[in-house]
Amino acid sequence: MIMKKLMTIFLMGTTLFAANAQTNSNNPLLKKWTGPYGGVPAFNEYKVSDFKPALQFAIQEKLNEVDAIANSTKAPTFDNTIAALERSGKTMSRIYTVYGIYGSTLSTPEFDAVETEMSPKLSAFNDKVLQNKKLFTRIETLYNSKESKKLTSEQQRLIWLYYTDFVREGAKLNEKDKEKVAKINQELASLFTKFSQNLLAEEHNQYVALNVESDFDGLPAEVKNAAIAEAKSRKLDVMGCVANTRSSIEPFLTFSTRRDLREKAFDIFVKRGDNGNANDNNSTLVTILQLRTEKAKLLGFPTFADWSLSNKMAKDPKKTLDLMLSVWEPAVEKVHQDVAEMQKIVDAEGGKFKIQPWDYRFYAEKVRKAKYDLDQNEVKPYLQLENLREGMFWVAGELFNLSFKQITNVPVYHPDVRVWEVSNKITGKVVGLWYFDPYARAGKRSGAWMNAYRDQQKMDGEVLTIVSNNCNFIKGTANEPVLISWEDATTLFHEFGHALHGLCSNVTYPSLSGTNVARDYVEFPSQLLEHWLATPEVLNKFALHYKTNQPLPQSLVDRIEKAANFNEGFSTVETISSSLIDMKLHLATETIDPHKFEKETLDALHMPSEIVMRHRIPQFGHIFSGDGYAAGYYSYLWADVINADAYEAFTEGKGPYDKEVAKRLYDDIFSVGNTIDQEKAYENFRGRAPKSDALMRARNFPIINKK
Repeated sequence: MIMKKLMTIFLMGTTLFAANAQTNSNNPLLKKWTGPYGGVPAFNEYKVSDFKPALQFAIQEKLNEVDAIANSTKAPTFDNTIAALERSGKTMSRIYTVYGIYGSTLSTPEFDAVETEMSPKLSAFNDKVLQNKKLFTRIETLYNSKESKKLTSEQQRLIWLYYTDFVREGAKLNEKDKEKVAKINQELASLFTKFSQNLLAEEHNQYVALNVESDFDGLPAEVKNAAIAEAKSRKLDVMGCVANTRSSIEPFLTFSTRRDLREKAFDIFVKRGDNGNANDNNSTLVTILQLRTEKAKLLGFPTFADWSLSNKMAKDPKKTLDLMLSVWEPAVEKVHQDVAEMQKIVDAEGGKFKIQPWDYRFYAEKVRKAKYDLDQNEVKPYLQLENLREGMFWVAGELFNLSFKQITNVPVYHPDVRVWEVSNKITGKVVGLWYFDPYARAGKRSGAWMNAYRDQQKMDGEVLTIVSNNCNFIKGTANEPVLISWEDATTLFHEFGHALHGLCSNVTYPSLSGTNVARDYVEFPSQLLEHWLATPEVLNKFALHYKTNQPLPQSLVDRIEKAANFNEGFSTVETISSSLIDMKLHLATETIDPHKFEKETLDALHMPSEIVMRHRIPQFGHIFSGDGYAAGYYSYLWADVINADAYEAFTEGKGPYDKEVAKRLYDDIFSVGNTIDQEKAYENFRGRAPKSDALMRARNFPIINKK
């Protein structure tokens, strides 16, 4: 997943505004980043109390810069308008980066109060830029100018990006409607913050207590130790506890033999934000949907989904629904087959119950063992987090000639965070920094994501990118290696794919850099990198047993490969159900009842009763904590079609480490950012458009012949 900056394309450049500088001279957030690598965040100096005055200063500074560009008496040119915008707002960009880090990884009640106050103000600021009539007139003039056709292709692309983004946000509306859109955006910003804070509170305040030794039955040692450590960190008077986050709940559901406790754990997880308490998200999300519909209509779109897809590859909501439904039916059929096998085990054990959602992962593991002679607990001792991290580095070296060197001369925002210098191993040239924040903790939102602290650019000399990967692995016992599941290892490689997309960027303008591409394309490079985890080269070198240091035996590798598509029906149904709900929510224009809408939509889809959506509506942070993935959760499937097709370029060649294909991947995908239309970029890499048949082959689903 990608965390995007609120200010989109407007927060880069030099600082021109100096008013009130004396008042703010001691605020560390307002200082330029100093030190090595072109400057780094001074995490050791920042305080929560610094954010409000720093943001207020940076907002006014940016607005002054924009006004200076908009009110210029000179005829608009690329340099005095577009390039000037690219250079503006550097102070805000730095501050907002740190602000985002605190919101996602260092949240506290004190910071929540700042976030609640500043979110609508930041939205209002953004609208003042996007709705600046004089500024848009200059951009529009350049967009329609014949002279602009003489510019470089990257400069033309940047003009197009500014123009389309301004139009999409209402630059052509009359003043009255602009005010309406701005008011809606401010209300949405506050609601997004409220939704996120409610969800975080539910995750951190709820847990399943493990009171006696039998409550740990079935749990692997590392899961048991993590539960004990979690209880100690919370200072609870219990033996252990299961935190209400995916990284804790899913292992418990997979291995616990205590069906009663599995049900409890499942229940608190799927009811996050849906408990009728102070953190209930239902009324908040209904208001968000209403405001989005109103905004879309003001902007000239029939639904929010139509507005959202106007700058995506898919363009048309119907195309996304057609894709999702084409995969849905074979996935559901596969689930029915898998559940039948699980039910046989339950019946043979005398269980006398029908498989329920809190049983699925547990009995899926039993089927995996019976059918493929593969036990996750047999694989997990070989999946040491630090070894796999080294494996990722090695893959990056093989594909893109990158090398990683850990450094300790830059500040970090938490002791868990470590930093690596990234360079080209052939030329020795440093290309950026990679920050790694792997562990779950209080104040950190659940899940895994990539951030760009600073985008690569070459406008006024080389500017190194700074990226981070953030996960929620369970630390467990001190001085013991952190062992992770195969699914977690896949997530690790996925997020690193996003980081490589940023680190490989080689463009001139920051707004076109790295992962600043269409939302339904941005997941493609990350999903593609997942394939390299299972390559023999990685498994033999880096999947080493934490006690014996021996690599995975070939017999186990063979079993992993044989079981590669196991449970693919479950994961596909779990994800696509959320994607379909998301799209249908944003195609609706009437006020919805979340519970009724969820039930009726899933019933119409014949959702298997043994599975719930990966993200139920009241906890769907992807779509209600911001607009980024709203009517866009389909992006994972859309990108997976491209990903499956792209990986076949390697398998059709000399294999995963084919140097020629890897060079094309770098040249046409990872390095070009948004300097070229993404459909054209992919065709440059593959020689044609992607074919969805590759995805069906990858998931071992039947390929339905198209008429």
